[in-house]
Order: sequence, then structure tokens, then C-alpha cells
Amino acid sequence: MFRLFRQRALRWQLLLVLVEFTLLVGGVYAAVVLRYWWDVDSQAAFGHAYLHWRAPLVAVVLVIAMAALGLYQVHLRASWVGRFSRQGVAFVLGWVALTVLYYALPAAYIGRGVLGIALILGYLAVTFWRVAFLRFVDADLFKRRVVMLGAGERAAEVARKMRRKTDQRGFKILGYVPIGADQVMVPGSSLLRPDESLRDWISRLGVDEIVVGPDDRRGTLPVDALLECKQRGVAVTELAEFFEREAGKIKMDLTNPSWLVFSDGFNISPVRRTIKRGFDMATAALVLVVAWPFMLLTALAIRLESGRGAPILYSQERVGENGKTFPVLKFRSMRTDAESDGKARWATKNDDRVTRVGRFIRKVRLDELPQLWNVLRGDMSVIGPRPERPQFVDDFNARIRYYSLRHCVKPGLTGWAQLRYPYGSSFEDAEEKLKFDLFYVKNHNFVFDLAILVQTVEVVLFGRGAR
Repeated sequence: MFRLFRQRALRWQLLLVLVEFTLLVGGVYAAVVLRYWWDVDSQAAFGHAYLHWRAPLVAVVLVIAMAALGLYQVHLRASWVGRFSRQGVAFVLGWVALTVLYYALPAAYIGRGVLGIALILGYLAVTFWRVAFLRFVDADLFKRRVVMLGAGERAAEVARKMRRKTDQRGFKILGYVPIGADQVMVPGSSLLRPDESLRDWISRLGVDEIVVGPDDRRGTLPVDALLECKQRGVAVTELAEFFEREAGKIKMDLTNPSWLVFSDGFNISPVRRTIKRGFDMATAALVLVVAWPFMLLTALAIRLESGRGAPILYSQERVGENGKTFPVLKFRSMRTDAESDGKARWATKNDDRVTRVGRFIRKVRLDELPQLWNVLRGDMSVIGPRPERPQFVDDFNARIRYYSLRHCVKPGLTGWAQLRYPYGSSFEDAEEKLKFDLFYVKNHNFVFDLAILVQTVEVVLFGRGAR
């Protein structure tokens, strides 16, 4: 997932997963001990010959369920109550998945009593571990120490967006160093003024990374000093790259064409296309196998509400890869006269054009399921930027810089922007979502796609972004 092992924050996530997997496996073994406390013979037989692969299976399902609820997101910002609520929903989801699995694979069954105790012990163990882990990671002693070289408008943007402690997960900004003739836009309390050579000053402060972000770098950058720092093991990062890495989106006003051209990413090789197409076909087929009863019930509900003769599906032109249009299929969720004048309109909150059935199927995303046919046809991908209507795209291309870049990949059923930003119904929303779409276009790979697919379950369960 976007240069996974080169990012310290993601290495912490890997540690989190491994420890929780171990705790959950241990919880199953502890459940056997508690369940058969007075029967030592059954306890020994159950534990030694029965759990060598069943306990890890329980742990894997629960870890996947927690991932589906976004609990392993690097950019997750939530209160303790929010985190533990998500965790509770994840364990319920895992219990349902295990119940279905045991019906399909009876040999994996560990018993209701053992499973129930294992879920309780696992929830408690993971809760205590997460409290300790997050306090450990958020401790300043273990954070990456960062200095911003620049205190102008570009640096002030970072100061505004990452001013809270929760926005500095895994790193700590020590301060901002004015450079060149840039007007200082950062609060005075955040300014740093080195009183010795940059190399010695950085060494004395124990800085791990220097982020370079002056408004005008022509003739102002201490290139030789930065090279010396880099030779001593201090990372030197451009401001746009730093913001992309830590915020999970591309900040358009911090970038320029040369940065987009020469930076890593935008890898759309033939191998990547082949892997992505295989992933799309397999995922679409699997979802169809699981979802066809819900699709049948949705079609029946639309027919009962709207009556005979009213369309169940509707087709609408959308913009796809390389700017080509294609007809997207959806279950009809609005009245048949929703756009009788032919003018494209945004869907708004409590839109009176949406039917009663439509309101429900939009909330749980059932209206999107016919788009699986678009995926199988090759018009769309499972993961990618959401396709927009040509009327909106023409306007956005004219008004939003780099908007056309989102069309260098196929649009998707779900995507990074859908996970990170609510439903968009305005020009400002489209501009904000583009930051996440371009982050995906720049960094997409198989693991990233898989992570987005798993976390989409959270969007469906909580109805985030639906209108």
C-alpha cells in the first residue's frame, strides 16, 4: 500500500496487526481452558489436536473485520468511544462471518461456548493493547522529529492543516525556519532560528526529517547544508511529498507540474493493468454471487412502489478512462420525472426527487450493484475515482487544475475519496475530492486496492457519504 515498508507509520500498523493476531489466537486457547476448566482431559485433547489451524482462522477473520471497519487506517481520527464502538461492530461482524464459515466448513467449528468466550477475551485483550499502543506511538519520545524549512504561505498551510496533536500521528513538527525573502505567515511561537550551522543545529535537536517548503526557493535553499544533513542520515523531503504522505491526499496549491512529472507514482504499466483487470473480474463475480438475492429484492421493491411499467434500472452517461463516455447502470432511486427538463442536477440532502425505496437503497449502496455489469464489460473498475456526468466534468476541467488527471485510470464502484470524504454535491466538494482521487491515481497498486475494498464495508455499514 503506497510504498508500504518505507513509511514508519505503516510499520507501526504492521506491528499493531501482528500483535493483535497473536492476542486473538491466544484468546482462543484461553477460551478452551476456561470452557473445560473442570475437564482436564477434554481441555488437553481440544487444545493440542484441535486448534493448530482453527485458532489462527478465528484471528484472521477478526483482523479482516477490524480492517473492514477502518481500524488499521493510518489516517483514522476518532475518539476512544468511536474506536471501541467500531471495534465492537467489527467483532460482531467477525462473529457473523465465522458463523457462516462454520456452516460452509464444519471442520473449522470450535463450539459456541469456546467461540463466545474467545470473542469476549479477544475484545478485552485488543482493547487494552490498543490503549497502550496508541499512547506509546503518540508519545513524543517515539515520534519522528520534523523541522520545516520555510515559514511563508506554503508552510503556513501545513501549520493550519496539522496543528492538532491528532494530526501529527507518528511525527512531531518542532517548528518552522524562515528562509529567503518569504513573508513570515507562521505564528511567532512556532518559529525557529538556528544560531549555528544547519548540520550542527539539526544534530543538536535530534531532527529526523527536514521538510523543504519555501514559497520561492530560487537562490535561497542551503543546498550544501541540506546535502550534509542527508549524508548524516536525516531525511530531506519536499513539502508536497510530505503532505501527501501524512494527509493521504495531494494538496493542489502545494504542487506544480514539474513535481507531478518527476515524483514517484502514476504507474499504469501493462502488468499493473493486467493485475487490476483480473482483480476486477474476480471481485465483481464474487460480489454478484453474494449480492444477487439483494438485487432481486431491490428490483421487487422498486416495482411494488412504482407500479407496472415504471423502469427498475436506469442508464446515465458518465465520463470514464481517457475522457470517454459510457452508459452507467444503476437501480432507479428517483422519480421518473427527476430531470424532466434534461438539466443535470446534484443530488442533495433530503432530496425530494428520491423515492422511499430509493432513499433506503442509496443509504446501503444497493443502487450501485448493477454497475458490476459495467465492471465486467470493462467500462469501470471495482476501485477508482467515481465517474461523473459529462456536464459536470466539462465545468470541472475548465475550473479545477489537474482535474483531467483523474481520468487516466478507469472509474470505480468505490475509491479512496469515498472512504475519506463524504458525498460531494458542489464545486467545492469536487475540488476537495480531487485531492484524494489524485492520491489514488498516483499511488494505486494491488494492495492499496484490496485495502480500499475491505474498508468499503465500513462505508456500507455506517452509510457514510450516501444521499
